Amino acid sequence: MNSAIAIKDKMETGKSLKIAPFKKGVRTTAPHKHKSYFEIIFLTQGSGIHSIDSQNFEVKPPTVFFVRKEQVHFWDLTSEPAGHVLIIKKSFVDRSLDKEIKTLLYKLSRVSAIRLKQPDTIDNLFQLLTIESFVDHVFSQAVIEGLLKSLLAKLLQEETPSSVSFHQDANLYSLYRELLSQETAPRNNVAYYAAQLNTSPQNLNAACRKSGNISATDVLSEFIISEAKRHLIYTDNTIAEIAFNLNFNDSSHFIKYFKRFTTFTPRLFRMAHC
Repeated sequence: MNSAIAIKDKMETGKSLKIAPFKKGVRTTAPHKHKSYFEIIFLTQGSGIHSIDSQNFEVKPPTVFFVRKEQVHFWDLTSEPAGHVLIIKKSFVDRSLDKEIKTLLYKLSRVSAIRLKQPDTIDNLFQLLTIESFVDHVFSQAVIEGLLKSLLAKLLQEETPSSVSFHQDANLYSLYRELLSQETAPRNNVAYYAAQLNTSPQNLNAACRKSGNISATDVLSEFIISEAKRHLIYTDNTIAEIAFNLNFNDSSHFIKYFKRFTTFTPRLFRMAHC
């Protein structure tokens, strides 16, 4: 085990979106994160396990998996896989002329897996996106955005409809989560993140409660605990080192904080999951 979680970057230099067939030779991978991109994996064949943040999902095609950039995942496949992998960087979304793409991605980012009931349309859209990604034309970007929007919307049709409307509060809520996902050493301070978002802690808290039915403090706590769990499971750092990496003043404070939210001490949690 290493002192840091491995970070993979499958994106080509200068690119902000990539779609390619799932590598048939891939059966097992070491736990890793992605370098600042959101990954959508559509599998049409294969079997085994896909682990996302220590939660194991059975690979039972046709299935689509979603991996956020802060999440740790790995594969343990028992038969040859087939499908597609779509990688989307924030820069693609930011420069997109269709702002609804951001809304759709935000909703899908809260999902880990979708077992498809009607995979043919999804498969066709992945195929078309793959073909268009090699086309060099003045309207290629518009075509790709149109196909991507259709793909994301069709995936959401397969998922249970969300009751979250995307208004200004939801946008602030998603920006808060996006900001946290960029952190490698989160600070347990809502006011700090509110300042980064040019708002007040009160406004940020109201946005979180309205859009996510959760307080801004609890959003931050969930993120810190999730990051702590990743370090405990996927690194061999000591409890004191993890506490330092997560900006706790001392290990005793970290231990009390972790136990308050999980009922386990960090040491017992590590023993149960390693």
